[in-house]
Amino acid sequence: MMAYRIVIEPGQKQGNIINLNPEQKHYLTNVLRLKQDSQFIVLDGQNNTYIVKLNNDNGEIIEELNEQTELPITITLMIALPKSKGFDEVIRSCTELGVNTIIPIISQRTVLKPSSHKLERWRRISQEATEQSERQIVPVIREPVSFSKALTNIKQTDQNCYICVARKQAKHLLTYLLEETTNSITIATGCEGGWTDEEINKAVAFGFIPVNLGSRILRAVTAPLVCLSLIASVIEKSHLGE
Repeated sequence: MMAYRIVIEPGQKQGNIINLNPEQKHYLTNVLRLKQDSQFIVLDGQNNTYIVKLNNDNGEIIEELNEQTELPITITLMIALPKSKGFDEVIRSCTELGVNTIIPIISQRTVLKPSSHKLERWRRISQEATEQSERQIVPVIREPVSFSKALTNIKQTDQNCYICVARKQAKHLLTYLLEETTNSITIATGCEGGWTDEEINKAVAFGFIPVNLGSRILRAVTAPLVCLSLIASVIEKSHLGE
């Protein structure tokens, strides 16, 4: 359904009324120039979607939609932070491709040292990309952590875990995607310079399988997009039975 979309916090819904915050009111009435009774789409970020009409500066739910644009599995991306603003585009594109959780990693070769306002910006980018791509779930952007801490937080139950490596002997990610079925996938990609041998060995000790993405060396901001594209393509093709 083609319509303007906004993401709300669950607490903004009170019965059939959506209590719009000042920023949302400004966007709908001043930027989009919607009039009274104009319709738009509201997502609560938790898989619920509604057709809503503008009513006295708030929203009134007309109908609940049964949209299904989410992937049938959950995907967690662990990405060692790249330099400059490349991570902004990684978040935007991976949100469009279906990621569920992004964990920014401070690896041994990470140069970027993010501040607290960066996290707010990343979460805002993810929300905007959710609206644009017509998803029902806003991906979770975790606070940056060390690779060691991130590994200890990963639960191995019912999921496949991969770490992307370059210039090493490893099967292509696509090989595993075509051979195995799973409810969730965790995949780790490195920053400029890749992972150190110590980090790769530690990941393997935690159950991660080394994989490659082809014979070329990809940039730190390209590798996550290749991973998500491969996963989404294989999973959706299998799910649709085509």
